[in-house]
Amino acid sequence: MGDNARVTADAPSFRGTGDYQELVDEISELLGVPATLENRDFELIAFGTYDSDDELDPSALDPVRTRSILTRRSTAAVRTWFEGFGITRATAPVRIPPSPGAGVYRGRICLPVRHRNVVLGYVWLLDGDPGPTDGQLAAALRVADRIGALLADEAEAGAGLSRELRAVLTAEHGWQRDMAVADLRTALGPRADGPHTLVCVAPWPSADPDDAPAPRTVPHVAALCTLPWGPTGLSLAVLVRLRTTDVPTPALTTAARLLKDAEAAGAGGARARGAGARTAAAVAARSAGSPAAAGTVAAAGSAAGIGEPRTGLAELAAVWQEARAAARAALAEPRFAPVAEWGRIGPYRLLTALPPEAAHDPVAGPLLAPAHRELARTAEVYLDCAGQAGRTAAELGVHRQTLYYRLSRVEQLTGLDLDDGEDRLLLHMTLKRARL
Repeated sequence: MGDNARVTADAPSFRGTGDYQELVDEISELLGVPATLENRDFELIAFGTYDSDDELDPSALDPVRTRSILTRRSTAAVRTWFEGFGITRATAPVRIPPSPGAGVYRGRICLPVRHRNVVLGYVWLLDGDPGPTDGQLAAALRVADRIGALLADEAEAGAGLSRELRAVLTAEHGWQRDMAVADLRTALGPRADGPHTLVCVAPWPSADPDDAPAPRTVPHVAALCTLPWGPTGLSLAVLVRLRTTDVPTPALTTAARLLKDAEAAGAGGARARGAGARTAAAVAARSAGSPAAAGTVAAAGSAAGIGEPRTGLAELAAVWQEARAAARAALAEPRFAPVAEWGRIGPYRLLTALPPEAAHDPVAGPLLAPAHRELARTAEVYLDCAGQAGRTAAELGVHRQTLYYRLSRVEQLTGLDLDDGEDRLLLHMTLKRARL
């Protein structure tokens, strides 16, 4: 992708990507150089289409600028480096010198995008000799203020949708939930009546309930919010627009993108980028039905679950429970990771619905002790193989006599008879439930 291309977002912003694009193009024309707009989290919003000989200079696309355009974001290290020049508090243009060691081959001019004395984003320009005049920069800052007003409007609308979605997913049954659904339907407008599903990303790697991506930056997202996950953690709930309830591809795309965000937050530099690429590949493989997806877990320990699609918003609370259950299954069972769809998690649809006090049936307590981990694994594989000794021995890589000895020890520890169907069902459920 070159700098002459335009950014086209998969998910519409509240004011429309075109509004930002037109303003960024206006700055590019005013200054005679390409301009790039990012929000305060360094997520790319738009970049200018100004044509000049500067575009032919390889240094115009140094590693930092190239990555921002291709991936629509910058690394945490790049963000920290630029913020070190005081751009988060700036009220005037900030000139930043080149630093080849940081991947910045050309100097930059940063125009803070402000609204009510708060920096909401940045317009980036390549500095040159001669660079823009003070008068040109002053005119560009006035355009940046108009961008700031749009960003503030979008942030307010996004916060409202986040509140409405959270209210729907946490409301009690009955009139409270009905009112919350009605409020969300009003906020979404005509989009509310189309097909939707929910994606759960858990755990979300932030302790701040307000620390969530901007909906505009994630494909197909109508609204999102954070919700509790466990005693102290958070999960991310994402309302995804679908073309049809039969095609979950947009939800898979959204899940892959958010898992990359989670990985980038949980790891730094090349390690995070490599992990993100592995997750994206695994999700693509799962979407295509490839076994290559099995066993891949996000580097930061996060997974995603997708609920069954519905038309309209009336059943969102049920969809959220399905998405949470699928995420729990993906975290517990490597073959479901990194993204699990509720309709594909088999018995975990029931196991995730059991109350916490049913997590450990006392009959299997001794077997679940750390000292008997290998016996528990043997029993689980044996039951997964429908009680076929030959398949089980091959799966475990042990001799049949070793298998029989282990199974006898399992029976001694649990008091169960593995020739009895109900005893086998109880043990199988207990072992699977323990994973959760």
